[in-house]
Amino acid sequence: MAVSREKIIHEKRLELYLADMPEYIVEYVRSKRRAKYSPSTLLGYVHEYIKFFNWLKQEGISEVEHIKDTPLFILEKLSKSNVEFYMEHLNEEVISTEKERKKGIERKRSEAAVSRNINALKSLFNYITTETENEDGECYFYRNVFSKIKTHKSDETASNRAEKISSIILSENEINDFINFVRHDYEKTISPQKKAAFHRDKIRDLALISVLLGSGIRVSEIASLTLEDINFQKDRIDIIRKGNKADTALVFASALLDLKDYLRIRDQYPGAKDTPYVFLTKYGGSSRPISVRAIQNLINKYTLAFNSKEEMFATGKGLSPHKLRHTFASEWIRNGGNIILLRDQLGHNTIETTQKYTNLSSEERRKVMDKMEQSRTDYLS
Repeated sequence: MAVSREKIIHEKRLELYLADMPEYIVEYVRSKRRAKYSPSTLLGYVHEYIKFFNWLKQEGISEVEHIKDTPLFILEKLSKSNVEFYMEHLNEEVISTEKERKKGIERKRSEAAVSRNINALKSLFNYITTETENEDGECYFYRNVFSKIKTHKSDETASNRAEKISSIILSENEINDFINFVRHDYEKTISPQKKAAFHRDKIRDLALISVLLGSGIRVSEIASLTLEDINFQKDRIDIIRKGNKADTALVFASALLDLKDYLRIRDQYPGAKDTPYVFLTKYGGSSRPISVRAIQNLINKYTLAFNSKEEMFATGKGLSPHKLRHTFASEWIRNGGNIILLRDQLGHNTIETTQKYTNLSSEERRKVMDKMEQSRTDYLS
């Protein structure tokens, strides 16, 4: 299996960022790469460290000209109150884009975004205080201030999480409607100028959508798919999961028919024979593997048009590829699928992650309640 284009890009970006980071951050990243952390995860961590080091400068805690020169003793001496002030800063900082500000929109970080930042720092401090080694065989320092910091865990109930999932996915009846919309009706919603590009990529896009909805795989996994990964005889594909783990996922036979249709015309993309990646995009006078961002954009484009097709009430929202993954998982459960098998199909590391699909919606619960009530009524009558 080939390495995904997204992974290659993130590895290059990670190396560029590391050139401007303190040596202990470089050491941390190198250590985690050996431990098979993905470059995407580590790139995200480094982004969080940049925020943190810049805040240390702004507050005068670290008196350096460049964050690369931030000394280790600053981290060792950091007080619990310093960290709590930093968390307040993360929660209260306005991060609206210029476009949002012009519209008067004030946006702050989500609770999840703050937790990501703190968890990245927890990982760094844990590494420094337990895994490093100086000339004397000791850790660089032992005082881990972030071990005293507790991140807030959501007290949201399982049923409320499931209700949210149900509200942002395609329902059972909408799945085929959506595919047929892209196949037959989407072009009616776009300008004549955009139709040429749509017709060029239509069969490719249908194959992408069909495979996502027919397997539940992640967007990064489909972007990494190569020609040799497809097994049409056994209706399955080999994929690279999170953590660079090789795995296999089953695919609907009908989705593979759409994939075959695409492969028949794949050579229309210049240079298609020179790349092993399945899904390509035209770029300038040649082609390149389609990126995760491009797939996200096209799924959002089609689902937004589908959800807004009632012209008088065009209030629909676009969906992400991850919502199509939720759609597949929810449909699996609705059809009586085993949760252990769903865990394996989705490539979850733990069953707890998969269990969020077992409580689908108030509508499903209502059906059970109605059936129970009917049984009681029949008994009493």
